[in-house]
Amino acid sequence: MRVGRPVKALPQPVCDYCDAKAVLARAGEETYPYREDHGPIWICTACQAWIGTHSRSTRNVPLGRLADAALREAKSQLHDALEPLIAAKVRRDAVNPFSARAKALHWLSTELGFDPAPASIHDMSLDNCQQAIRYVEAFVQARRQRGQEST
Repeated sequence: MRVGRPVKALPQPVCDYCDAKAVLARAGEETYPYREDHGPIWICTACQAWIGTHSRSTRNVPLGRLADAALREAKSQLHDALEPLIAAKVRRDAVNPFSARAKALHWLSTELGFDPAPASIHDMSLDNCQQAIRYVEAFVQARRQRGQEST
């Protein structure tokens, strides 16, 4: 008999696309989508949507929501768009990259009125990612134009 705090049930994400329960897949298993070991992932075998797990999680806690190919691509594009801004913040304000990334996501959430504000890019929907990519690209373009006008 266990004494003390109750143990929480293991997380089991549900697919946003088909409402099926995701299964945990590891390297070497048939459902695992990568050739190499990228760590365990939660995958919906019906629609091939998946999400990774927190690297240090002993309970395989998912990083966010399951993502299909389009959402995975949008998240990757958003990461690529934000990375120069994050690197500049790290250099300029001497903050660590995690703090700079969190501040960038908070800035985007505030500017675009996301409610609720996503905790990370992994929690964002396809529409939110596309809207954020357009906003970041417009922001960077406007800064470039201001820089050219001042010279």
